[in-house]
This record gives sequence, C-alpha cells and structure tokens, in this order.
Amino acid sequence: MTQLTCFKAYDIRGQLGTELNEDIAYKIGRAYGQIYQPKTVAIGCDIRLSSEALKQATINGLNDAGVDVLDLGMTGTEEVYFAAFHLNVQGGIEITASHNPMDYNGMKLVRENARPISADTGLKEIQALAESGKFVEVSTKGTTKHYNILPEFVDHLMTYIEPGKIRPLKLVVNAGNGAAGHVIDAIEERFQALNVPVEFIKIHHEADGTFPNGIPNPILIENRDSTRDAVLKHKADMGIAWDGDFDRCFLFDEKGQFIEGYYIVGLLAQVFLMKQPGEKIVHDPRLVWNTLDIIQRYQGQAVQSKSGHAFIKQVMREQNAIYGGEMSAHHYFRDFAYCDSGMIPWLLTIALLSETRHALSTLVENMIDRFSCSGEINFKVADTQTIIQRILDHYAEQNPQIDRTDGVSLDFGDWRLNLRASNTEPLLRLNIESQASRTVRPMSHYVDELTALISNN
Repeated sequence: MTQLTCFKAYDIRGQLGTELNEDIAYKIGRAYGQIYQPKTVAIGCDIRLSSEALKQATINGLNDAGVDVLDLGMTGTEEVYFAAFHLNVQGGIEITASHNPMDYNGMKLVRENARPISADTGLKEIQALAESGKFVEVSTKGTTKHYNILPEFVDHLMTYIEPGKIRPLKLVVNAGNGAAGHVIDAIEERFQALNVPVEFIKIHHEADGTFPNGIPNPILIENRDSTRDAVLKHKADMGIAWDGDFDRCFLFDEKGQFIEGYYIVGLLAQVFLMKQPGEKIVHDPRLVWNTLDIIQRYQGQAVQSKSGHAFIKQVMREQNAIYGGEMSAHHYFRDFAYCDSGMIPWLLTIALLSETRHALSTLVENMIDRFSCSGEINFKVADTQTIIQRILDHYAEQNPQIDRTDGVSLDFGDWRLNLRASNTEPLLRLNIESQASRTVRPMSHYVDELTALISNN
C-alpha cells in the first residue's frame, strides 16, 4: 500500500509527479465515486498546465465507479461550488493548486449542496480507499457531458446587487493570468447589456498556465505593484486582484493602497447589516475588534469560529449566518450555500461605493485609524507549542483575557494578539491589533516585542 502525501487537512495538494499524478487522480475519482455513490458530479479545473490531464483522469475514475460527470471545463473553484448546489448533482471537484508553486496541483472536493469534504468529513476515507486500491467493479459505467455553468453563475452573481443603482466606476481587474478572466468578461458583457456604467481596465487578464507575471497570489507584497500602479495610472476607483482559482479577491482603494482582508470583513458585515439588522455574522479569532465594533453598531450578532473554511461553513450552517469572513480574504455567503467567493465581495463593494457615494479609502480609513493591525507575520519554528507556552508565561503577570478558540488569543484591553500553528506548514502565525483610543504605543513596539520572544530559540 502506497501512502499518499497529497491529502491535507482541507483539500488535496501536492508536488506533480511524486505526490500527485494522473494515476493518483484516477484513484481519487474512483474512491470518491465508490464511497459516496453519487449519481452525478460536476468537475472543473483551473488554468495550470497539468490541470486538464488531472481532470480527465479524475473523470475516468468517477466514470469507472459508475458516476455520471458534468465537465465544466476551465473554472474557478466557486463555479464548481455553485454547480454543486445549483444543479441536480450530488457533488463537485475542482482541480486547482490556487496560489501554490508551478510544480504543484491539487483538488477541492464537495458533496451535495457544496458541503465541504475535509479530513474530518470524508477525506481520510477517500485517502484510505485510494491507497488500498480495493475498488469494486460496477455493472454500468458513468457518462460524461460538457456543461457551461457560466451564464447561470453570472445570473446568480447579479442577485447580490441592484444593477440600476451602480454609479459610474472605473475598476482595475487583475486576474493574475488565472481563472478569473472569463468571469470578468461575462460580467462586463452583462453590465453592458444592462447599461451599468462600469469600466474594466484589465491587466494580466488572459488565462495562461505558464503564469508569465508570476503565481497569482496577491497576499504577497511583491505581487501587488502591478494592480496598484494600474489604479494610479488610470485614476481608477478601485483595484481588484484574485488568486489562481479566484475564491479569494483582494481590494485596493483609489489611492492604490492594499486593504487588509480584516477590514473588508468589517465592510461586508456593514453591507449586510445595513439592509438586514439582527443577522448573524461569523468571524475568525485572529483579528476581531473592528469586526465586533461594526457588528454592534449595525445591530448584528457576532459569532466566533475557528479559522478555516470547513469550520466557518459549519458554524454558519448551524447559526444560519448571513455572512462569514476571514482576514485571509475568504468570504462566505448564506445565499451561496455558505461557500466562499471571490466575485461576490467586490460586487457588494461597488454597490456600497454607489450607495454611499464615498471613495473606498473613506469607507475604511476610520476602521484602520481606530483599530490598527500588524498583518499576519509567519515564523518558522521547531516546536510551536513550546513557543506558545513561552508567550503565555511571559505575559502571565499582565493577566490578559485568554481565548483558545484557535491557537491562543491574549486580550490586554488596549492591544491583543493571536498566535496559532498553521494547519498545513511548520509555521507559527502571529496577528496583533491595537485600539488607538487606548494605547500610546505604536504597533511596531508590539511586533518587535513578540518577534524577539518567538525568535529567541
């Protein structure tokens, strides 16, 4: 029995050739079909050079397990999510490595109604069957049909805004040569048909699996210049950049400034609560004060969840929350089967720009001034638990409020920190925030102090 190392906590991801290849993809498809026995599964893939062949191998595995397949072609992850809850299918698979290096690929798997399959909800069982190869022969193999989900997906996206109320806007859109471009083109076409006065300035737009402008991962500071420069050059109202499978979007204001995902969570919470006060908003524990402040001001109910899409989605379903947001730029929506989307956030933002007639910088500057944050700082450490205990011991005399929802959070009243081990890498992730009205120390003071404590091995 060969152990498959491409199975991770939330998805499948591995180096091509050694950890993931067409034979392994076939076995994963076969195992998925045998365990869940769906009638039909929707499948799509991103633009990576290896994705089409891996998709075909997965389809072959599903067909040999007796499963019919709707091949959606080149898609982003959320198009597969959409198909999984919108069409009469019992699951979905996206072949993608999102923002991983060139020589990687992977898969994101869901069941009916786009319910996630992660290590705790079936991924380990798929792994065990794929490793053992104990497949059952079926009497009737499945069939494969091609299906274009894009028109219905764009129909759905339009339900989040009132197109007639959108004011004239100029948007820089950076698909990073990933999968987002074809959806932007379809939205542009729909806007033109509806006389929505939005101009799109497209950069790195064409889907290209060689990624001539680098792997699309706007969370890396070095990947932000092209979007910022285009916003300034064209005097745009906003810039939007996506990762490879566009389930995350990153926003830039009219000054070209990158806006931390933390503040976008607050912005989107405000959008929903302005229209529907009293609704529940789910957030992660890494940075919380701005989000809690907005939820309170707009009469919502805050619900804290452990970080990670499987946890957020589960809590949202349990609580019937209208929206959930993570500072990592994952945004989840009840009307999108509690799934994350990289298209809905920017549409909601242009609706808010139109309704308030404020610039994006104006909408977020008060949040940033009141609740400053460090941004996520990653440390490579040998033993994460030892470091976390060191931090707890160091600050014990200050008697902070301690929360262990995800890693450990320490609240000192005027500043707080969250320290958590990565689920996928040997990293310790640090986030710090402070309240301007209470603290006299700059953010750099806390960053330097924690960095010294963590790095003192």
